[in-house]
Amino acid sequence: MQNNNILADNNIKKLLFKLSLPATAGMIVMALYNVVDTIFVGRGVGALGIAGLSIVFPIQMMVMAFGHLFGIGGASVVSRSLGENNIRKANSVVGTIFSSTVIFSVIITIGFLVFKEQLLVLFGASEGIYPYAKDYYEIIVFASILFIAAMSTNSLVRAEGHAKVAMNTMIIGAVLNIILDPIFIFTFKMGVRGAAWATVISQFIAVVYILRFVNSGKSILKIKVKHLRIKLPILKEVFAIGISSFMRNVAGSLVFALFNRALGANGGDLAIAAYGIVQRFLRFLVMPTIGIAQGMQPIAGYNYGAGRFDKVREVNKIAIIWATCVASFGFFVAQLFPSQMMMIFTDDPDLIAMGANAMRLMMLMIPVVGFHIVGTTIFQALGKALPSLILSMSREILFLIPLILVLPKFWD
Repeated sequence: MQNNNILADNNIKKLLFKLSLPATAGMIVMALYNVVDTIFVGRGVGALGIAGLSIVFPIQMMVMAFGHLFGIGGASVVSRSLGENNIRKANSVVGTIFSSTVIFSVIITIGFLVFKEQLLVLFGASEGIYPYAKDYYEIIVFASILFIAAMSTNSLVRAEGHAKVAMNTMIIGAVLNIILDPIFIFTFKMGVRGAAWATVISQFIAVVYILRFVNSGKSILKIKVKHLRIKLPILKEVFAIGISSFMRNVAGSLVFALFNRALGANGGDLAIAAYGIVQRFLRFLVMPTIGIAQGMQPIAGYNYGAGRFDKVREVNKIAIIWATCVASFGFFVAQLFPSQMMMIFTDDPDLIAMGANAMRLMMLMIPVVGFHIVGTTIFQALGKALPSLILSMSREILFLIPLILVLPKFWD
């Protein structure tokens, strides 16, 4: 089959480049969603608007964690199934994930809407920030199914070698978001609600695009009625692999919330806005390393399923080198041009000064991020759930969260 021939290519470096380039481009474009929202909100609403988005962002991360759970876990099972030439199982995985996505999305949406006020306050919304956070939150949470579906289907399509299709999906969504943001925020004067609607509409079009591709006949994977019954053994296998990505995103959400609360107590609303901008820039720099890891995953999973372990070791080594180089480039950008990066989002001199100082500090160790991300992904690709979970959780749970709770007591 054409897709199997793609993943069976013996030129690992060429294949990794072929799959990583569109994955990287797609991840960078995906990062533009929050970056563009923040830029337009910063220019159209102000620092409190940015702070409102910063409060909601960790809650968005919790929603997207389910997309990673189904997408990363399902992609690992699909790529290994294709390596074993087990097309029936691959399609069963797709159907199980599709049905599970709908069920979990409904539960998440209801729960988050019922506990809206409690969650926003818990995640650091002050009296001044709360109205802006509430306006953005209500719309984003209501569209949870779109975010989860977009992430999971993207990973599944990439798992069979269609990295360009996954990239196009994200580009379509990001370009639409860039077009709609200024229309809703400035022309219709909708403020942060306009930014939220721009994001939701863009995600909807992206999901429609990728679902049409899956059912176009160009994909090995199919979504048919007979595949939609949830198969518990498959769901268990998907959960076992995807749980590390899920927990990493949940832990990241918790870290973001703890930062917001600590910053609100020690620096006020302006500090929350500064941190929100720096975090978006950080995620933008990290996205290429995630793209390289995503390009590696189907290659490693396919070759592992086919018993070609030398190819697994080769792609892992190349991916680590590439990811480290890309992350190091991000380090130099952050150290040399922090004020210029902040000026993209705001013209507030106090916010620029505070954010530039924070950016330099937060980016000090970014060169090692590539190694960590690729190391976690290789275990996911091979179906090794426990090592992947330990690597995913170590940074946030074992180190970062305790430091957030302790260090502010020693620095004013």
